[in-house]
Amino acid sequence: MSPPKRKRTDDYVLYYWGGIPGRGEYVRLALEYAGIPYTERHTNLMETLHSPEKVGHPPHFAPPALQLPSGRVISQTANILNHIAPRCGLAGEWGNKLNTHGEDARETERALDEEEIEKAEEERSLVNQLVMTALDFQDETHNIHHPLANSLYYEDQKEEAARAAKVFRESRIPQYLQYFESVLSSNPATSKHPDNPHAQTYLVGSRTTTADLVLFHVLDGVKFQFPKRMAKLEKSGKYENVFKLHERVQGEKGIKEYIASGKRQKFSMGIFRHYEELDGEE
Repeated sequence: MSPPKRKRTDDYVLYYWGGIPGRGEYVRLALEYAGIPYTERHTNLMETLHSPEKVGHPPHFAPPALQLPSGRVISQTANILNHIAPRCGLAGEWGNKLNTHGEDARETERALDEEEIEKAEEERSLVNQLVMTALDFQDETHNIHHPLANSLYYEDQKEEAARAAKVFRESRIPQYLQYFESVLSSNPATSKHPDNPHAQTYLVGSRTTTADLVLFHVLDGVKFQFPKRMAKLEKSGKYENVFKLHERVQGEKGIKEYIASGKRQKFSMGIFRHYEELDGEE
């Protein structure tokens, strides 16, 4: 069943919960970076997204969901980011050529030969691959304070959370940081310029992608949830490029203004939550 016929616009509508950054923040960051206007809907989310009469087929399991200028609604964080990345200029040098929004962009896309299309699609997929790995990092971080079930309160699983947090601090956080450090330091597009302070702070190619934005926000969240542990790991110098990426992205045009505007919501009781008893320097 198709959604009610809507007039095509240039605007996006983000369906997400109000009051927390959550998974919707990754979509906000991409649109803010690109300077693309969007509005948000916070009420009657599940009723709306579960209804084919309201959002078309298929209905959606949970937010975030994004209504596109065509009126079509899509969901799943990584899927949304992969869809809008070329238009936002966040799919990599070649991946950005897959943008089909606007006549100039469509002309560029039509001019690609078979080999160039393959190259563009591959780069876009590499960016999405890293987005999904960073989101895995997010999910593991969230599961620390809800190790048994999301439906239970933290207070109902504190003992299990303490055990999970210890392993996560000691093992999993360093593993994720080391992986992304390896991606950054081995990037052939930037490793040839060691004198550039931002050279090895791009995950794919030599320009910002959705992967950089997602990792930036995940690092922000892990720093909030485990400030002592992250401070110790940053001080170690083993993950220098990862933390430099975080610093670079928060100063990017679009992101810098978004943060300064006060529109970016603070962490509280969403995905990333700070419980002092779960943190430690190790």
